[in-house]
Amino acid sequence: MAFATINSNLSYWQKQESPLYPDLSWNIPEQRKGNVIVIGGNSQNFSTPIRITEFLENEFPFNTVKLLLPDALRGKIPILNSIELLPSTASGSFAASERLRIFAEKSDATLVIGDLSKNSSTAVAIAKAIRPHEDPKPLILARDSVDLLASDAEDWLTRQNTIIIASMAQLQKIFRAIYYPRMIMLSQPLIPVLETLHKFTLSYPITIVTFHQENIIVANSGNITTTHIADTNYSPISLWSGQLASKILGMNLFNPNKQLAASTAALLY
Repeated sequence: MAFATINSNLSYWQKQESPLYPDLSWNIPEQRKGNVIVIGGNSQNFSTPIRITEFLENEFPFNTVKLLLPDALRGKIPILNSIELLPSTASGSFAASERLRIFAEKSDATLVIGDLSKNSSTAVAIAKAIRPHEDPKPLILARDSVDLLASDAEDWLTRQNTIIIASMAQLQKIFRAIYYPRMIMLSQPLIPVLETLHKFTLSYPITIVTFHQENIIVANSGNITTTHIADTNYSPISLWSGQLASKILGMNLFNPNKQLAASTAALLY
């Protein structure tokens, strides 16, 4: 792949000091629209996927929200229409299955929320499910799903309409996995980080949401927005709870092909 050159005049950078895309927050349909799936959980840890599924059901007018959990949880949770149990590994995490792939391919938006355990079989299963295909719908990778899938980044980084909510440490793992020639460092000032993300998202068709030096950064197609965290309802800890990932999913589903704008607007939604 040919790597993009850096635009040194920072014309690609906008600061969200007041809402940059105020109309998008009003672009939520009154009638129900879209079928969403949430993938996450293992036999020992599944509270966050359940909580985030309930949040999505209450926050946005989706047609359906389905939570996919490994079937090792059968008998541990109530049988609900919103939950689908899929094949699991002996350790209680997701195993590769055709149902998992079909759910991911047929949904209007997918959120991989994490709590997936450090299991190589599960990493393979999720990587197969999110593999690029024709007309991909919004895919959001959040929390430990980013760590789990980092080694397969070369495959899913080429998937259109993919958004990752990742810490700087998680971005380092991705950059190392693909041997990216310019590393992102926790010790760097803000502007060199923005320059690297500008270049990276010109090279790969992905949207990155991260946090550095009190700023929430959104990068897509070489363009960058930053929002000071003090101007949002988030803290450096609550950013990673899954709630922001859920709002980013909703805003992107209802505002197709506007990943930068929709993801930036979600910070203030």
